[in-house]
Amino acid sequence: MGMLYRRKNKKKDGSVVEGKIWWLKYYQNGKPIFESSGTTKKMKAKKLLEQREGRIADGKDPGVHFEKVLFDELAQDLLTDYRVNGKDERRAEISVDNLEGFFKGMRAPAITTAKVKEYMEQRMEDGVTHGTINRELSALKRMFNLGVQCTPPKVGQVPYIPMLKENNVRKGFFEHSEYLALLKAISELYRPILTFGYKTGWRKGEILGLTWDRVDLREGAVRLEVGETKNKEARTIYVDEEVLGLLKEQFKKRSLGCPYVFHRKGKKIAGFVKAWAKACGTAKIPGRIFHDLRRTAVRNMVRAGIPERVAMQISGHKTRSVFDRYNIVSPDDLKAAASKQEAYLKTLKDDTTVTPTVTIAD
Repeated sequence: MGMLYRRKNKKKDGSVVEGKIWWLKYYQNGKPIFESSGTTKKMKAKKLLEQREGRIADGKDPGVHFEKVLFDELAQDLLTDYRVNGKDERRAEISVDNLEGFFKGMRAPAITTAKVKEYMEQRMEDGVTHGTINRELSALKRMFNLGVQCTPPKVGQVPYIPMLKENNVRKGFFEHSEYLALLKAISELYRPILTFGYKTGWRKGEILGLTWDRVDLREGAVRLEVGETKNKEARTIYVDEEVLGLLKEQFKKRSLGCPYVFHRKGKKIAGFVKAWAKACGTAKIPGRIFHDLRRTAVRNMVRAGIPERVAMQISGHKTRSVFDRYNIVSPDDLKAAASKQEAYLKTLKDDTTVTPTVTIAD
């Protein structure tokens, strides 16, 4: 049976005074546990004591150390989990940075559903898309799941974390004339990257991380190994004459000691956001992103009659739902459909013969 008490403190003059904070004493496996309630209010301390004894009665950890665990520790555990499992930390780091702006220094038990909703409201007021907020909330939920899985556990439970409905799926793509305009406008350094993305539908990170040991110029083949792709599956493609030609040009311009196919003065290209935005403005197609090339490549392959399974292998799409979303219908597609339907209807013959109705009087 547990109890509440106040500690007695001895002053310098030798007198003894009773402290204001209530302390808990309860037992687990016959061993006494002493814990500060952190409050001067007896009813709050009593409620905490009942919670501790209730968890012990259910065979659970009393959670005495849960109160000491901060968001910061859970966030670091998440990043460690990404590193240990060979996952890309960049997305997780971005989510953690944004979450820290609200939850940094907060004790884990204080991160309730109500607090999570406050965070969601704040991010929406900042103009952040639902998709981005959901990625951050997923990271937060993963932190708590990792905390529960620890031995001993770092958190007692995972709070309910609601997700927002995502209506921000991008549908951008390039018409061929727009691609040519962008190709002309962008710096010569980035033209091979643009063409490679337009033809293959590869992700920007996959293209910028491509190394020469993954390229076979004789066979015209390029491959990515397990762990180098987002879906963790190996991928091999055969390129057309234009892409093979640009790869050969890149090989001639390769830098000694640099393993990357596409590089900037012998260094890996981390990105080219400013150059991209400037080129899009010059080509009069503002607001486009590099990922729009991926959608475009999928659409072009399907229209070219390439079997969908083969197109998915080339672009690296693992799930059909994502692949279907990228096979976008343009206004020209709809106009072509109307023309085809009209042409078809004109080929039909009118085989219907109207038989007059004859009424015979009695």
